[in-house]
Amino acid sequence: MTTSSTPSLTPSSLGTDQARDRLHELTIIDVRTPGEYASGHLPGAVNVPLDQVRRALPEIRQAAERGDLLVVCASGARSENARKLLAERGVAVATLIGGTGAWAAAGHDLDRPAACETRATWGMERQVRLVAGSLVLLGLLLGLVVHPAFQLLSAGVAGGLVFSALTDTCGMAYVLAKLPHNRPRAADLETALAALRAG
Repeated sequence: MTTSSTPSLTPSSLGTDQARDRLHELTIIDVRTPGEYASGHLPGAVNVPLDQVRRALPEIRQAAERGDLLVVCASGARSENARKLLAERGVAVATLIGGTGAWAAAGHDLDRPAACETRATWGMERQVRLVAGSLVLLGLLLGLVVHPAFQLLSAGVAGGLVFSALTDTCGMAYVLAKLPHNRPRAADLETALAALRAG
């Protein structure tokens, strides 16, 4: 099983004892936010949030020279974006179809750091649903109470959700990832980069 010939893996394909041994040979990069990573990640995964992948490219390239890479996220969308970004730069990686959600649903264990190390936060998809839903309700409420033009806010959010689905991107998730609770501390990112360098 090499990443160049198997760009996508499934949790069930990694469920056998032999495949689990193979999992330990992979360098696993979790591209979710630090809070999502803290809520549970594949054993041995290092956290390099998607918006930090370019910065970590030298270390990721070093890890790829030593062996195969597996990129994971919550559902597979962000890891696919990371795979494409890395492929454009000549780094072959595999992704896990369905991400950590599918991994956990298949009955595999997730590692969680000690409670004092990192605080878990909501998954990015849940954060997006909360903000989008709140903006839609706010637009409708202000449209009824203040002025009908505020309903354009709800229409704008709806249009953004349709665009997000059609392009498989999410501008709101990109903005939310910049919030302090979703950002890695510099020390955490340096630790992840050092782990990639060390192999």
